[in-house]
Amino acid sequence: GTYCFSLPEPCNFQSFDGYNHDKKPNFATHFPSDMQKLIQLLHSQSLSCVIRQGDVTREFTSRGILDLFTLLSTHPDFLKEALVADKVVGKAAAALMCVGEVREVYADVMSQPAHRLFEAEGIKHSYRELVPHIIRRDGKGQCPMELLTADTPSVQEAVERIRIKLNETSRIK
Repeated sequence: GTYCFSLPEPCNFQSFDGYNHDKKPNFATHFPSDMQKLIQLLHSQSLSCVIRQGDVTREFTSRGILDLFTLLSTHPDFLKEALVADKVVGKAAAALMCVGEVREVYADVMSQPAHRLFEAEGIKHSYRELVPHIIRRDGKGQCPMELLTADTPSVQEAVERIRIKLNETSRIK
């Protein structure tokens, strides 16, 4: 399912006696989930993406989808059932995550096409902000990878288009 939330968000503890105990601890803060820990790491270290598979966490600082594509190409098992916290997720990144069979995704910013893809693939996902599409880094139009994958009928075709494009630009051999 989809969950939209902002971090940090204080919670109000309600006891069983019906009395509002405002001084009680925020259990989400004191006992964060694995995903909350990844999100905190993403923001505290100024990372672009954090991926956790079992007890191993990998941190990434590059913008765009290159790190994710390289990980899928060289260590696809690392993505299987992994948790991913990312700054920006468009349809291209979502397709890579779907092919990698991740378990859960959080994004500060997620495009509507990425959201729809996660819904269709049954991948649990959440975001701080849902946008119509991802824009280019220079702010002039849509992200080229989002445009490249916009009309792809399957995640496999989207990943193949990404592979061809990255090979053409000599970023991946």
